[in-house]
Amino acid sequence: MLSITSDYAISTGCPEPYLRRIAEAGFTHVHWCHQWNTDFLYDDCEIEQIEHWLHRYGLQLTDLHASAGNEKAWGSLREYERLAGVELVANRIGMTAKLGADVIIMHLPDLKNPATHDAVWGQLRQSLDALQPIARQHGVSIAIENGPFVEIDRVLSLYEPEYLGLCYDCGHGNLVPDGLDWADRLKDRLLSIHLHDNDGTADQHNLPFWPGGTVDWNRLAKVLATSAYTKCVSMESTMKHSGMADEAAWLRQGLEAGGKLSQMIEQQRTTG
Repeated sequence: MLSITSDYAISTGCPEPYLRRIAEAGFTHVHWCHQWNTDFLYDDCEIEQIEHWLHRYGLQLTDLHASAGNEKAWGSLREYERLAGVELVANRIGMTAKLGADVIIMHLPDLKNPATHDAVWGQLRQSLDALQPIARQHGVSIAIENGPFVEIDRVLSLYEPEYLGLCYDCGHGNLVPDGLDWADRLKDRLLSIHLHDNDGTADQHNLPFWPGGTVDWNRLAKVLATSAYTKCVSMESTMKHSGMADEAAWLRQGLEAGGKLSQMIEQQRTTG
């Protein structure tokens, strides 16, 4: 079983051709990443169509990258925008449940500005409190994708593991010196993974084991093997920086890379 992101080529527009190609390449699962950073609200008819496509192509949903939105933003200091942001996240929670998955991935709002930090934190807490019963009703958890780990550690300490956990994005983690240290520290709260490679200078979303990549896959495999994460290898890799134009060939490379990483994780589970 292997998963790849739905937006490996493009993040908006009709996803059907990409789902078909993902299935044709041999993937069994898909990480839904279309409209991951927009204010787009999925209507019931759109969700039903996606459900139909997944069934047609024999794909299962691994998890869904929800949106913190631009104007519908769950941490906004404008209250009407925050409320709209809660509605946006609730839309993705319902969509995830309808499509048979149980985790959405969210980014924290911007907490870097000391002048607004406490106010934004308060807005975030209100939004998380409002979303908790909605998530419980649908059987969906929220995984916070790694940005500032200190803030993530803080927010995880305030909510139960059944509701809130970590999405470890190893590309983001590779841009800071202690990314894997934090992944190991928080591995008991790991609900989702975004696997891709870069050279440590930018978030390039290359396939795992990219020749110029510097992600420590051996150490990451050990962390994943001993973590709370139980789903398949899920790659959030895209073609943008690959230098390849042939989607089928790129997807075949992705399948090979994902299979190699799956074997490494399984070896760690069996041998320690």
